Amino acid sequence: MMLKSILGFLLWGMLTTNLIAQETYDIPPSAKKILFLGNSITYAGQYVDYVEAYLRLSHPDRDWDFINVGLPSETVSGLSEEGHAGGKFPRPDLHERLDRILDEIKPDLIFSNYGMNDGIYLPFDEERFEAYKQGQRKLHQKALAIGAKIIHSTPPVYDENKGAAYANVLDIYSSWLVSQRYTEKWEVIDLHWPMRKYQEDKRQNDPSFELAKDGVHPADLGHWLMARSVLLGIGEVKNLTEDNPQVVFSSWNQGLEVLALVKERQSITKDALLNLIGHKRPGMKKGLPWEEASIKRAAILDKINALIRK
Repeated sequence: MMLKSILGFLLWGMLTTNLIAQETYDIPPSAKKILFLGNSITYAGQYVDYVEAYLRLSHPDRDWDFINVGLPSETVSGLSEEGHAGGKFPRPDLHERLDRILDEIKPDLIFSNYGMNDGIYLPFDEERFEAYKQGQRKLHQKALAIGAKIIHSTPPVYDENKGAAYANVLDIYSSWLVSQRYTEKWEVIDLHWPMRKYQEDKRQNDPSFELAKDGVHPADLGHWLMARSVLLGIGEVKNLTEDNPQVVFSSWNQGLEVLALVKERQSITKDALLNLIGHKRPGMKKGLPWEEASIKRAAILDKINALIRK
């Protein structure tokens, strides 16, 4: 375990040293349907909202549809800890619903974010790690099989103050995922190490600083840091030195209004699509029938386009 921690830390140093020179990816001009997959952090979706609003404001002539079907508690590994949710239900497995998602959405581009739940909040274990790797590979292969581009992203940081052993697990998982850029030519955007560095830097002056109250689910700032890494990873630069998203979106005329409309549209979209596609996660909000949701989505998009295309 100590060796793994040391190796992870050394890799972190190499990654952060080369972060500025890191290759950036692109959204192909032909890409219209852009799908976000992930767990409760993606379902909460502030980072998705930020990415969509930023890209719409930056590229008002693009015709695209951003679709978030993140599902709380989900893993890509198919694993679940004993007694999850008080024994009420096991963690849902992305691969139980992935074919239905791809058949329904037919995405051109997929952003995927998994890992936070995949070590099931236990110390590092080789079998669990292998399940995570196999789940990611299966996802990657299925995306390519339908002709979709996929960009993986490393999981957000787990706060070591809540548990150093699990923070180490996510360090290892993140380093492995970044390594797939070089071993398998995957497109991978690193969110984890920039978030970890940001938190550590802030704690130099404020030891109580935290990005997530529970160590897992980032607050708004954490979501902005995630969005910022995604945007930098696809070659965007405008105002991305800012730590305050309100400042960023205020730099555009009607930027905050566009962001609010994007949030409204995404809220309608994710619940309606989760209901339409189906899943095995109890307790989710029942979305609108897809036909009704589609009408509302189109009306909101008209409002967004009226603002950004003046």
